[in-house]
Amino acid sequence: MANKPLSPPMPWMARLQIALLIGVTDAARRKDGTVNRRLLSIVEPKTSANPKPVAGVCTSDVTVDQTRNLWIRIFAPSDPVKDEKLPIVIHFHGGGFTFFSPATGPYDVFGRRICREIRAVVLSVNYRLAPEHKYPAPYDDGIDVLRFLDSGGLSSVGILSGLDLAFGNCFLTGDSAGGNIIHHVTRRWAASVDSWEKVRIKGIVVLQPYFGSEERTEAELRLEGAPVVSMARADWGWKAFLPEGADRNHEAAHGFSDAAEKLEEAFPPAMVVIGGYDPLQDLQKRYYEMLKARGKVARLLEYSDAIHGFYVFPEFVQSGQVIEEIKAFIKEQSSL
Repeated sequence: MANKPLSPPMPWMARLQIALLIGVTDAARRKDGTVNRRLLSIVEPKTSANPKPVAGVCTSDVTVDQTRNLWIRIFAPSDPVKDEKLPIVIHFHGGGFTFFSPATGPYDVFGRRICREIRAVVLSVNYRLAPEHKYPAPYDDGIDVLRFLDSGGLSSVGILSGLDLAFGNCFLTGDSAGGNIIHHVTRRWAASVDSWEKVRIKGIVVLQPYFGSEERTEAELRLEGAPVVSMARADWGWKAFLPEGADRNHEAAHGFSDAAEKLEEAFPPAMVVIGGYDPLQDLQKRYYEMLKARGKVARLLEYSDAIHGFYVFPEFVQSGQVIEEIKAFIKEQSSL
């Protein structure tokens, strides 16, 4: 690894999209720790929901709580199959807690791919963003989305008509900051598992989760300059998200340390995905090792030539491989 270049070969379309997204977020980050949302509203690539079938998928945006702009984008198969019970995948997007939404172009594409290729109803969560909304806002939003589902909030959604949703067969997926979020949301769900009427989380898919610590890891030092993630960007995101005065050893950033309390008994099986060109990989491996050490079912998938965020760009071969692995994981856990 010491002799590998800092950037692997990348398809030109993916390289172009990544450069655009990184350029947009870098331009929107202000030195005073705020975000230029007006600039983002103009230049961030977004896709509108479309209730009409597009390549077998219909989409609709549903409000959970208007007062905090908490909503979900629903991706549903457009071709109901008799007696088919569809798993529910609740996805939390990445962006360092500060950027993007389910409408951001690559995340809309990712939701469609999960829906179409896995045959699942996908709910992509528009949680509140930092620095306007710091810890624990996205964790609270995640639990409230699950409560919304548990209380029948999807009963009147038009694109779900004719589909049979398996609320007892829910999976949480999250990438980068979203991977961090689903860990903490799952812990909250597991701590109160007996209070839920319908929702049962059968597994979580943690895609290159965004964790941090005050100590610089070997990969963070070696891969400084790799695509997407830099320590300057990561540190800025933690400062924007964590409570005033907290450092990166806060439980939100580093909640899997040896001092962390025992994981809840109901915490479900996990699949953890890491990439060889991701500076955060050492902490991601440490997260996987924590799950195993606490007696949880966990699987680690390593893609040696993958950059941070590769899964949302279909141009990467590994992106398709991850979709297949998620499909197999959901099928396996659904059968138990």
